Amino acid sequence: MAVALALALFGLPACGGTARDAPPLVLPTNAEPSAIYDANGTLITVLQEQNRSVVPLAEVPRVARDAVVAIEDARFWTHHGVDPRAVLRAARSNADAGGVSEGGSTITQQYVKNALLSPERTVRRKVEEASLALALERNYSKEVILEQYLNTIYFGEGAYGIDAAARTYFGIPASGLDLPRAALLAGLVRAPSEDDPRRNPQGAVTRRNVVLQRMRELGYLTEEQRARAAAAPLELAPAQPPPERSPYPAAHFVDAVKDLLLNRSDLLGTGASERYRNLFRGGLRITTTIDLRLQSTAEAAVRSALPGQGSDPRTPDAALVSIEPRTGFVKAMVGGPDYWGSLPYRQANLAMGSGRQTGSAFKPIVLATALGNGVGTSRRFDAPPSVTHRLPGGGTWTVSGGGIGSGTLEECTVVSSNTCYSNVILDPAVGAQRTVDTARRLGVTSTRLDAVPAAVLGTNDATVEDMASVYATFANDGVHVEPVLVTSIERADGTIVHEHEHRQEKAIEPEVARAVSAILPGVITRGTGRTADIDRPAAGKTGTSENNVDAWFCGYTPQLATAVWVGFAQPRTGADGVARPVSMQPPNTRITVFGGTYPAEIWSGFMRRALAGSPPLPLTDPAAVPPPTTTVPPQDEASFAPVTAATRAEVPDVEGRTTDRAVAALRDAGFAVRRVETTNGRPGTAAGQSPPGGSTAPAGSTVVLEVVPGNFVPDDPVPDLRGFGAEQARRQLNSTGFTVVTETASPPTGALGPTGTPYVPGQVWQTRPAAGERSPDGRVTIVVMPVSATTTTSTTTTTTRPPTTQRPR
Repeated sequence: MAVALALALFGLPACGGTARDAPPLVLPTNAEPSAIYDANGTLITVLQEQNRSVVPLAEVPRVARDAVVAIEDARFWTHHGVDPRAVLRAARSNADAGGVSEGGSTITQQYVKNALLSPERTVRRKVEEASLALALERNYSKEVILEQYLNTIYFGEGAYGIDAAARTYFGIPASGLDLPRAALLAGLVRAPSEDDPRRNPQGAVTRRNVVLQRMRELGYLTEEQRARAAAAPLELAPAQPPPERSPYPAAHFVDAVKDLLLNRSDLLGTGASERYRNLFRGGLRITTTIDLRLQSTAEAAVRSALPGQGSDPRTPDAALVSIEPRTGFVKAMVGGPDYWGSLPYRQANLAMGSGRQTGSAFKPIVLATALGNGVGTSRRFDAPPSVTHRLPGGGTWTVSGGGIGSGTLEECTVVSSNTCYSNVILDPAVGAQRTVDTARRLGVTSTRLDAVPAAVLGTNDATVEDMASVYATFANDGVHVEPVLVTSIERADGTIVHEHEHRQEKAIEPEVARAVSAILPGVITRGTGRTADIDRPAAGKTGTSENNVDAWFCGYTPQLATAVWVGFAQPRTGADGVARPVSMQPPNTRITVFGGTYPAEIWSGFMRRALAGSPPLPLTDPAAVPPPTTTVPPQDEASFAPVTAATRAEVPDVEGRTTDRAVAALRDAGFAVRRVETTNGRPGTAAGQSPPGGSTAPAGSTVVLEVVPGNFVPDDPVPDLRGFGAEQARRQLNSTGFTVVTETASPPTGALGPTGTPYVPGQVWQTRPAAGERSPDGRVTIVVMPVSATTTTSTTTTTTRPPTTQRPR
């Protein structure tokens, strides 16, 4: 009676009277594999079905069977294919929702849905699903049904069936599963992508322990067995390369496409089994956004900057994503070292995944938040060497770095002042919550963002793809276009399965985006990102996380926005047995890695070649940025050419500025610069220009700049740099025109820094001239505490602009 009532409530036949005879228990097959193409129609690879194995139920340990039944269908052994209690619960939910929102599916129904039916969520489909489930249960034993289910269910990472899953995650056959491993696999069935133990180990363990608790409640385990299994560590086998016949280009990108089509969209269907069948057996032609020419350029840029990847333990990993701002098309994606090599994490896509701390690459998001909430560009903020804030909710927050006294938003961005930006985010007009909301709108959508003041220093994680999307939004006049991987999908007969439709949303006001684009070029021309100079208008920002664990450079031109991350992908275990992130400082690396070193070098190496042959475009001229299109543009060199007639731009008035700043201002405005020397004026400055400041000239034309040879001697007093790192001190002094001499020597015994704490190796403890004094010749000596225990004295000199062929140290 209860069964009939439940079925009637859900609209199902009481006795399965309309059920057909049980169909053969075989998986449907299609004849053709699918193919993936780049944006120009070049074949990348053909997708072969893989990672599926079938085992008899006798080879699946009892604990694995019990784990799956406990979490997926607790009454599997007693119902007849449809669970009345689950149907009643679903009926109530569906009545509240006004449609089919919950199915109350049993294991039998799940098998029917995945192996034998289409996946649409309609009452008619649910009727057929239940009818077939009842028929199966009349014709086949529970053991046969469970065996078929365990051999067809999807467990993530391309593994279909419990045997393939055991081999994928643990390197063992299903017969070798113990209780902790079996519970983990059972927990993956609900959401294999969300609880993937390689991408989300904590989530996978949490879900495993839910399964163990459910097994305990149902009497499958004793409390002692549950507790022992719940305490077991997560021990995964190294990821194995897919069994493709031969390597192919852009393999990490191809994995991202497969993940999109299998797990993150319904382009190929709403059920995992249907998506798998269509992708690997559907004979599809999948056209993607990747440009193999730019992909090769990106990989070459990484190899050039980091030639020891994969062979030298002192060489960090790198990832890169480049996006076309107006379309959102991902044109290049480097996901890490050689995908086809021998590294245990070679298949992990470092450009996506769970993300890494962004450091100061997050500051432009705070900058946009401030500008969008009424903070003017001329307003000054305090920027001491160190500051302790009392937070509204209680507690304190101490920030150090970037002590320039005070500065405007532009000045604080160029030198990347932490203390200044801590004051910006704590301003009532800005705030952590508004900043996080801005980050979401701009493109940080793959990771969790905590709305805390420290977010300004990049303490939240973000993926490389997300950061490229953020900077693409800046380049696109504040309009966000979600990153696109696939533009079209066709069946073998030419019918269209999917065709990309352009979608966009305003993230910030155009005026705010243009203000950001007016400030960020200074980072490249005179700030922390000079290595990123590409001899054309460009904007960008460096980022370095705490202890130099992560380093970034993110930047853009109107044609391309590119984000680069450098770091060690895997933590290392210390003598105490604890695994920790790897700091990119000697002896772990050859140099101390900041955003302005390897990341900026990779970025400039890629962008120079990617944009070769396309004319420079001004960053802040809306007419130079073509509007988004609703069709796929040609993906050749012409796609980077300007689509509007030549425009005129106002020539900045740069007379009297230092030579570097004058050149930077002209380049930021979209002009080329030709220097001629004169003796009439102050050494190191611009004495004249043609065309004159305030006039207009064709965008991209050349301005003749009269410069006075010699070193510019700043009028500014020497800032207090005690307690700064040597690199940060050099950057700050260089940004204001000083020539820097570095000495290494130990401070006097008992000497304390400005915050009252002892100096540590690598910190500046003295300057000559001292803080507040002026340098008669523009030279400042910084004295740094040695890293080694043995005191040595050495001297190096840096000028305001190192040669572009020399890697910063």
